Amino acid sequence: MPQEAMRYIENAKETLKKSPIEDNLYTDDKYVKSACGIAYLGVLKAIDTYLLLHGLEKKKLPKKVEEYRKSIKSFASQHNGKLLRQFEDIYDELHIAGYYRGMLHSVSTVKGAINTAKDFIERLS
Repeated sequence: MPQEAMRYIENAKETLKKSPIEDNLYTDDKYVKSACGIAYLGVLKAIDTYLLLHGLEKKKLPKKVEEYRKSIKSFASQHNGKLLRQFEDIYDELHIAGYYRGMLHSVSTVKGAINTAKDFIERLS
């Protein structure tokens, strides 16, 4: 398991603990957005590590989300598209809704999205 990527997930969980909770909702957007961003970066780190282990040169690592999609299709096709679908969910939930737009507040939704990121990282190992 990529230890560095999992460290991001643990950091995201620690950051999330800093937000107060009322009525099963996080009340401090700053910590929720940060946690979502950190978890998403952990996923990207896991993909980078996977690609490097499978022969991609460091200078050819993806830099845009479209490039990550192509890399998952090319290098992780043995998972029959499941990884790509899971990556799309992670991108939409953690990066767009959680980090970029700050739309996630429900404790179960945020924790679920971070757990999905953790599962994705574990699948790549």
